[in-house]
Amino acid sequence: MTELITNEFGSSRSQFVTTKIPYVKLSGSFAFLVCGVTVKPCCDRNMEIHQLRYFVAVADEGSFSRAAAKVRVAQPSLSQQIRKLEAEVGAPLFDRLPRSVVLTEAGRCFIDYARQILASIGDARRCVDDLKGEVAGRVAVGAIPTIAAYVLPELVVTFQKHYPDVILEIVEDVTDSITRRIEAGELDVALASTCRSSPTLRRESLGNEPLLLLVPEGHPLAKKTLIEFDDLKSQRFLLLHEMHCLSQQVNHLLESRRLRPEVALAGSQLSTIANMVAASIGISIVPQMMVKHHGTPGCVSLPFAPPVPERELNLLSNPLRFQSKAAAAFRQEAAAALSKQESQIARHPK
Repeated sequence: MTELITNEFGSSRSQFVTTKIPYVKLSGSFAFLVCGVTVKPCCDRNMEIHQLRYFVAVADEGSFSRAAAKVRVAQPSLSQQIRKLEAEVGAPLFDRLPRSVVLTEAGRCFIDYARQILASIGDARRCVDDLKGEVAGRVAVGAIPTIAAYVLPELVVTFQKHYPDVILEIVEDVTDSITRRIEAGELDVALASTCRSSPTLRRESLGNEPLLLLVPEGHPLAKKTLIEFDDLKSQRFLLLHEMHCLSQQVNHLLESRRLRPEVALAGSQLSTIANMVAASIGISIVPQMMVKHHGTPGCVSLPFAPPVPERELNLLSNPLRFQSKAAAAFRQEAAAALSKQESQIARHPK
């Protein structure tokens, strides 16, 4: 079974901090140690796990109704549990505005701990499940859009043939959101390219992928065998929006060659870029896997002369989290799939 969650434009989310949470038991209830200060609930009722799930859902969705739909409970029940949680911590966690719900200062302080608690509970369950010796359970997999469309379909089919008892949840989003979810414990692994360094991000290199020039049929450059960067002077470029790491990589590549091309379009999907190229609106630089897996009618893809521009392919995970057998199996399958693709590209270059 596969659950697919897509976010085409990479909606922004609060940055999460992954920390280990010390606790002490006081009079039958738990108290958190925050910055060396003991914060004890206002009464002896214990927090419930589902209350934390509801709290995080409301914080993510900015709405009680959307959060209720996300966690599949009735909105009155969710609202009641949030009020109970606020009574437990002794402070309002949300400001209820006419059209939205936003975290209070107490809510912003509490959210990172709630996420870590939920992630730790998930890790504990996976640890126990692993004792059974089966590769089963749930794996949350992230991927950036410029990889997901070309790698995940075949990879997911192969993985589910080998591990039918594993449920995959697929999240497609831009790099910043994917890395935040990895750090917050919402994703187990992710396929990405370049990203920032962090103690809560492990990057496992899966190789490098060549970038190609995409031009319209009939374009003067379409007859060339190899493209030099000097050929790109005065060309109009069609690029992805800057929130995509591929756009940042291409811009850096052009700037390093002292090229400042006119950008005629900043799109959100490579398929849109390819259609615009076919319509002779401009040219683009695209990953080789796009050309290999998706047809680009009306376009010609051309390799660059050495040194060939490339992008990194990385598998991301959080080194502070427990890795289940199912997550480890997916990592192995993903590495094998991209290694196979890289060898095919080497044997049959475009």
